[in-house]
Amino acid sequence: MTASSSAKKTRSKTDWLKVLKPLLGNQQVDLDVVLRAIVDESTRQLRADRGTFYLIDHATQELVSRAAHLPEIAEIRLRMGEGVAGWVAKHAESLRVTETEDDSRHASHIDDETGYITLNMCCVPVFDRRRVVIGVLQVLNRKTGDFIDADLDRLEEIAAEVAKVLDRTSLRSQLRPDHRQPLAFRFNYIVGDSAVMRQVYSTVERAARTEATVMVRGETGTGKELIARAIHFNSRRKRGPFVKVDCAALPETLIENELFGHEKGAFTGADTATEGKVFAAVGGTLFLDEIGELSVAVQGKLLRLIQERVYHKVGGNEPKYAQVRFVGATHRNLEKAVEQGTFRQDLYYRLRVVEIPVPPLRARGHGDIDRLVDHFLYEFTRTHGRHGLNISDEARAGLHAYPWPGNVRELEHCIESAVVLEPGPTITIESLSIGQTGPEDIALMGPTAFITEPRRLKDVELDYIRHVLAHCDGNRSAAARLLGIGRNTLARKLADKG
Repeated sequence: MTASSSAKKTRSKTDWLKVLKPLLGNQQVDLDVVLRAIVDESTRQLRADRGTFYLIDHATQELVSRAAHLPEIAEIRLRMGEGVAGWVAKHAESLRVTETEDDSRHASHIDDETGYITLNMCCVPVFDRRRVVIGVLQVLNRKTGDFIDADLDRLEEIAAEVAKVLDRTSLRSQLRPDHRQPLAFRFNYIVGDSAVMRQVYSTVERAARTEATVMVRGETGTGKELIARAIHFNSRRKRGPFVKVDCAALPETLIENELFGHEKGAFTGADTATEGKVFAAVGGTLFLDEIGELSVAVQGKLLRLIQERVYHKVGGNEPKYAQVRFVGATHRNLEKAVEQGTFRQDLYYRLRVVEIPVPPLRARGHGDIDRLVDHFLYEFTRTHGRHGLNISDEARAGLHAYPWPGNVRELEHCIESAVVLEPGPTITIESLSIGQTGPEDIALMGPTAFITEPRRLKDVELDYIRHVLAHCDGNRSAAARLLGIGRNTLARKLADKG
């Protein structure tokens, strides 16, 4: 390799890392945005016309195109071994195809469906740290002739960088071969795919595109701060700071100073002037957590800040101007507080331009509980070096039956405690810091606890199908995939009353 080609390769890799750097970490970015950036950069570097990034859905044994230059259809699903991408996933080998019409592995029916003509392609597997295939990266139709071996080498290098990116997201818990739930995700480190959570995601997406003030409401432990972060990190202000003010943690005498800062000599001990959290959040988002705890006096000053973007430091007379976006959160009943006179009505209406209610865990369904259990189990076994630790069906059923007054935070702590303290290879129900369950709880349990008295097999099958359908929030396609049958077969079985 010449010095110039080596420098070009290093520069190309550096440019790629610049694209990925803002997407790394545990920020609550839209994961589809991350995947689209991967596809866009891959096609740019390989001078390709189109690109596709498939993830392996181990629950259904399919490749799913969650990011693609695919304007004609919503997604592509391929069976393992189907098409060039399926072949690459199955054999864990890279492939360069120069004439697709002469290659029997090419899934020509996709071209028929989209109207796009694929002439040539490069396709490489994406491996996790244990060399398990978790995805496939594919580029189509080189803009100048055929792809060459150097292109395949470069795509493999990109795939290695992609694997590092995925390993720093919450997707990693879904991409292991024993994952039992169909692939589903939206915002990084916000886990759940129930109908109520999909509604939350939709509202977050719309709110993030604007500058509107947002109020996030929900019980303690539901993940209100994660939702606030998702609004920030998917907005135009995402490169600015996200600054949190915990309104419940500070005494009333300090909250104003915390927000606005103070001038030198404003009070005893104020030897120097300081800036507050409002100044720190300029260009970004100010997150006012537990805003219902603010005193009425501070509420008035906050109202002026939100309405006029103007505030004064403690002990100061010079007006300061705040260029920030406001997101508040509370677990309190603000309507009742307004009636009782402990919360200003004008501030209440100013804050709830967009309101996002975060549902309690008990309202999210068994599917979300399973997803959260699997996610936390994966993360904590990795963190605490308990690789290979699993959870018994009885313990999982107990988790489904428990009402979770502390919501997701309580479930997280419960799983971490069990991972740390369980002496054996399997977490049992005795290892969990929750109450025991009895026969009366069976109706509340999840899909692993399907229990019935001896009956006709046909009746049991119908009940189980209905059970799985409820587990999938009524999504018949997802239920059919979990059951391993076609959607028409599912419909026929549901209609059969005999």
